[in-house]
Amino acid sequence: PLPHLIDVWRAGAPSIDFIAPDIYFPNFTEWAERYTQSGNPLFIPEALRSNEASVNALYAFAEHDAIGFCPFGIESISGTSKNLLTDSYHIAAQLEPIILEHQGKDSMRGFLQISAAQKKPQQIRLGDYEMHVKFEYAAPPSLADGVINESGDISRGPRVPAGGLVIQTGEDEFIFAGIGITITFDSLIAGEEAGIVYAESGEYVDGEWENRLWNNGDQTHQGRHVRLVPGQFGIQKVKLYRYR
Repeated sequence: PLPHLIDVWRAGAPSIDFIAPDIYFPNFTEWAERYTQSGNPLFIPEALRSNEASVNALYAFAEHDAIGFCPFGIESISGTSKNLLTDSYHIAAQLEPIILEHQGKDSMRGFLQISAAQKKPQQIRLGDYEMHVKFEYAAPPSLADGVINESGDISRGPRVPAGGLVIQTGEDEFIFAGIGITITFDSLIAGEEAGIVYAESGEYVDGEWENRLWNNGDQTHQGRHVRLVPGQFGIQKVKLYRYR
């Protein structure tokens, strides 16, 4: 069933609980949004089996409170796509209790580039902060000065997916998860600036957070950003602050 016919399906077949898309087009964000109109919950039982499936899943869970996501023929995925999806689902499994707790509360957002033509950072607002999200599709040069591949150049290696999610867990506290994303922050309070108290990398083990690394120096661009490196899925717990 196509999204422009959702209301027709509701009227003609009221016993159907929801309609679900097969998404094989590259403009994933557009199709996911179209299937959330008229109160239709998003469930994606079939999607393109590609490297991007790994980030599409996290985006759908956070941006649209999706109740399920599965690439077509998941049992046959191999190679890089398999490894990326495995890592992404490992992230989703760790965050599942938190995602479920925040569904429907407007405290989660997804990060995903709308199209290759999108050059400006994605901008979202959560709490008293505006976040500016850039996407990296290839690893930057191995330099010690925190260089970022802001242009998205893929000439130095294979293109990797970029995307993820954020969950606001407190007034100034957030969980970021994903791959190849760099986030900077502005305060929405007039006359105030936003800063980073801490950004720690880690994982949830049996539901409890375990710190693996305090990110400082080049890892946060001297306190200017939160960065989840390209080519590697990760989770960071971040606390922000505002100052005049």
